[in-house]
Amino acid sequence: MFTGIVTDIGTVRTVAPRNDVRRLTIQSAYDPATIELGASIACSGVCLTVVATGADSFDVEAAPETLAVTTAGNWREGRRLNLERAMKIGDELGGHIVQGHVDGVATVADREDLGETTRFTFEAPAELARFIAPKGSVALEGTSLTVNEVDGARFTCLLIPHTLAHTAWANVQPGDRVNIEVDMMARYAARLAEFR
Repeated sequence: MFTGIVTDIGTVRTVAPRNDVRRLTIQSAYDPATIELGASIACSGVCLTVVATGADSFDVEAAPETLAVTTAGNWREGRRLNLERAMKIGDELGGHIVQGHVDGVATVADREDLGETTRFTFEAPAELARFIAPKGSVALEGTSLTVNEVDGARFTCLLIPHTLAHTAWANVQPGDRVNIEVDMMARYAARLAEFR
């Protein structure tokens, strides 16, 4: 489980395909001595398992399903990733409950730099649009964001300067594809409503 509060920006150092799996070495400011093998780290919203650590990096492996459903299949050397380590019992829940189980990929339809804030408009996959509501939560690239407006499959989120400075969002532009995980509570509410 995660909270959608990014705690580091990692950089993909190497990508090594092996059969149908990709092994990625990710440079990070995390102290490798504190990362257990088998630990979960959300990488731009994708929960990946640590299989090795280095002096200033950790390795993860992305399986075929992950490569097919998320943007991980397009990650190359130099790609910046939003990182978050799994939460511990008793940690502050600053964002919302995020599982790291990416539902799909949304497209950035527009970016408006408004001075202090930046408004992003996203186009969600049609099958996920019903889970996105004004003032609700959504995880995009592993970042817990509040939905401002919704119009069909399109929705907007406003990012404050702190978020732009402390995540990999600064360089995101229209046309980019981003990982999306809808709010777990919205998913369960919709599922329950189907059986009424």
